[in-house]
Amino acid sequence: MSAQQAATEPPVILRRHGHAGHIVLNRPRAINALTHEMVRLIREALDAWAVDDAVRVVVLSGAGERGLCAGADVVALWHDAKAGGTEAAAFWAEEYELNALIARYPKPYVAIMDGIVLGGGIGLSAHASHRVVTETSSVGMPETGIGFIPDVGGTWLLANAPGEVGVHLALTTGRMDAGEAIACGFADHYVPRAHLKALFDDLAELDADDALASRAQPSPDAPVLEHLAWLDAAYAGDDAEAIVERLRTVGTEHSLQAADAIESKSPTAVKVTLRALREAPALGSLERALEVEYRLALRCHAMPDYVEGVRAQVVDKDRNPAWSPATLGEVGDDDVDAFFAPLTDAEGGELRLS
Repeated sequence: MSAQQAATEPPVILRRHGHAGHIVLNRPRAINALTHEMVRLIREALDAWAVDDAVRVVVLSGAGERGLCAGADVVALWHDAKAGGTEAAAFWAEEYELNALIARYPKPYVAIMDGIVLGGGIGLSAHASHRVVTETSSVGMPETGIGFIPDVGGTWLLANAPGEVGVHLALTTGRMDAGEAIACGFADHYVPRAHLKALFDDLAELDADDALASRAQPSPDAPVLEHLAWLDAAYAGDDAEAIVERLRTVGTEHSLQAADAIESKSPTAVKVTLRALREAPALGSLERALEVEYRLALRCHAMPDYVEGVRAQVVDKDRNPAWSPATLGEVGDDDVDAFFAPLTDAEGGELRLS
């Protein structure tokens, strides 16, 4: 596709195939990074198809070969943060409302989690009724690396993963392959990429369950679960410094890499994320978790680490962020508490989904 064609193509393609309504994220050069316009287009389609008897199943996929969605358009959010703007708040409010809608959608919603699926891509897919991964799937929540928290329901999903695997993935920004995504509750079915076209044809004619039963193959192994014993021991509790110390005490290649990874992330984001994961199960629902994530997202957006993290990882790509504070020990309980305090009227108030 030429640059001129890319500029004229819609960012979301909506089409019908039999009784299936297809939503195709269509920014392949950006690995289909999610914009505010795309959120609104997807919401409009879902609202219309929910009451359209001719549409019996919704299918989400991404254009191009690289992945379903690499997350939100963080560069746009970065510019908004630098300007002290409010566009990010409006985007997250509508995005999280969409995530909640997907989770309770009245018709089968089949998400094709092929290739890279990160951040906002998780919000569009991992709350679906039917979630498909392939041999190319690379699924993760990389937010602590940009001074942010796992949002779009990420705290809810990660907190409900087996043992302490979710905490490990959140704090290190680790990625899951197909087998791990299924084992950790982010996906349901494994279908090789070469069989996706046949699956689409089946979904045009069959019920979603029958179509997937005919095309899904046994789930691959989940390597991360082989480390469950030491992960559960090392990541226990709510003290981030103690977690890093225990990881270093374990002393294996994997545990030392995990400790190094955590210490390279935003110390503030690590501690806020750990608190959010510990508190998520008691919230009782995805909607409540999204409401808390909205609160945390606005506070992260206003702190220096977000601007610095996006600069280092996405804009300048020097991979050398200067975090402030620079170490976990410099982030106190009071600092973390402030992120969880109710939003003020000046901040625009709370998001209400439940």
